[in-house]
Amino acid sequence: MSKVVVTGRIPEAAIEKLRAEHEVDAWDGPESISREELLRRVAGADGIVSLLTERVDAELLDAAGPQLKVVANVAVGYDNIDVPACTERGVIATNTPGVLTDATADIAFGLILMATRRLGEGERLIRSGEAWKWGMFFLLGSSLQGKTLGVVGMGGIGQATARRAKAFGMEIVYQSRSEIDPAIAEELSARRVDLDELLAISDVVSLHCPYGPATHHLIGAEQLAAMKDTAYLVNTARGPIVDEAALAAALRDGGIAGAGLDVYEKEPQVHPGLLGLDNVALLPHLGSATVETRTAMAMLAADNALAVLSGERPATPIR
Repeated sequence: MSKVVVTGRIPEAAIEKLRAEHEVDAWDGPESISREELLRRVAGADGIVSLLTERVDAELLDAAGPQLKVVANVAVGYDNIDVPACTERGVIATNTPGVLTDATADIAFGLILMATRRLGEGERLIRSGEAWKWGMFFLLGSSLQGKTLGVVGMGGIGQATARRAKAFGMEIVYQSRSEIDPAIAEELSARRVDLDELLAISDVVSLHCPYGPATHHLIGAEQLAAMKDTAYLVNTARGPIVDEAALAAALRDGGIAGAGLDVYEKEPQVHPGLLGLDNVALLPHLGSATVETRTAMAMLAADNALAVLSGERPATPIR
């Protein structure tokens, strides 16, 4: 039997699947595992099932030892993993794409509605106990029908978000490294443009690109200034894609109308400039937070780990 270390709490079904074949050391504390404890536990591990809260770098890989074969990340994003360091040591890294597509797209579109229709403001008003009265100009928001959604990163989640937007009567433009499948482009009536054009013409900009050096602060002061002052920005991808200080300034000064965020630059911290603003909806990284999705993610990660440990190719290796 091989040793598999699970770095945080995951659904029990995935733990049981791993334990049926291997010795499993699973952290189940209410708080994230400390770095010191993680380095101690991975010693001698053949496989690591990691959460996005844990950094998998050269230090961790070396602490595990040369027998380590696989790091199975329970997330579609893998900016917490030093993939070149894994490759250098012959360790296969995997992620969990596909299974969280719809759940994350639901949150993205939920944030679009929260921001454009000022739903967060409305709920806070009710809960505050302040007096209120319906009126023609009370908490007016912006409709979506006939407006343009700009999708930055047209992978599975971006396409699923665009599909929801089309059902609401929105026009779709997108920026991506390559053209999407022509059949999908036709289905969505989606047009590919460069980022500058997308920012200039979109009424809502939704971010779905992966995070890396090329996308760090992809949306900063210059890009926010290029957007319409009536436009909205939504981020369900990774926090550091957006310069939060620049976003707070743009929201405060009327550079854009509003925003919706599910991810943050220094998560779980949120830029203090955002916290006092009514025109930004803030969620605590709920993109994949459904019972069904989190279970599917954990099961896929377990399957990936088991495949590598059995000498087989995993279903979703990071390329």
